[in-house]
Amino acid sequence: MRQNDKITCILEGRERRDKRSLCKAISDFQQHFQRPETRREFDLSDPLALRKDLPARQSDNDIRNTVSGMQRFMGEDLNLCERKKFQEEQNREWSLQQQREWEKARAHQRCAEDLYLKTRLQFDERAKHLQNLESATRKAACTAVKEFNKSQATESLERKIREKKQEQEDNLAEISNLLRGDLLSENPHQAASSFGPHRVVPDRWKGMTQEQLEQIRLVQRQQVQEKLRLQEEEWQRDMEWDRRRAQTARAALLRERRQQHQQRDLRRALDCSNLGLAKEQRAQKKYMEEVCTNQPTEDYFTQFNTQSR
Repeated sequence: MRQNDKITCILEGRERRDKRSLCKAISDFQQHFQRPETRREFDLSDPLALRKDLPARQSDNDIRNTVSGMQRFMGEDLNLCERKKFQEEQNREWSLQQQREWEKARAHQRCAEDLYLKTRLQFDERAKHLQNLESATRKAACTAVKEFNKSQATESLERKIREKKQEQEDNLAEISNLLRGDLLSENPHQAASSFGPHRVVPDRWKGMTQEQLEQIRLVQRQQVQEKLRLQEEEWQRDMEWDRRRAQTARAALLRERRQQHQQRDLRRALDCSNLGLAKEQRAQKKYMEEVCTNQPTEDYFTQFNTQSR
């Protein structure tokens, strides 16, 4: 315990010396490197800030005199008298300049009006001349168009007369050709086609001959007889199918009745067997009632499944 106390005292003394050394080093560092005037916010708490600060306004052209600083207002500049004289001189010069410009503008306006009148008169003379030329040109054009239309009407009348004459000649030639041709004479050979004897030209064909009509009627009669024969065969086939369906239905009815008889015999045999079994069961029950006189009660059945074992 003494040894531990001694060691504890030595450690505590060493810790106190280390704390003193650390506090001294911190104090020296603050005095040399962290002085108040080196801080970033020192200008806010500097006691000599007002003495070191510049005045709010040194001259009229001071760059610190901004609009938001409200250090200079209209009419409060330092050179007020010189500024007023300069402004008066400037106003007089502006007035003289406006008078000169107004006189110059009036002179330009008069020149422009004179030039406009001269130009307008020239344009009127030119328009009148062009109008006269246009009237003469329109008259010449109307005369030329009238002569052209007259010649075109004459040519059109002559062309219509020639076309009508040619049409009449063509109609006479067509009528003559039709009267002398094979179309109205009904020549059967004119409808023969160049693709074979079995084909005809539709616009020249005049109908079938009597031999062709007789052949068609013969073929139609054959088709009618063939159709009657097919109907008779179909009727015979339907009758055969009806007879087979009737035989099949009769056989199915007989098979069903036979199955019903068999089921009835089986049911009778089963009833007899059940009756014998019932008699045996009643005899066995009567025998058990006579032999087993100790009948179990409900407490006997409720004692099961009441424990976990």
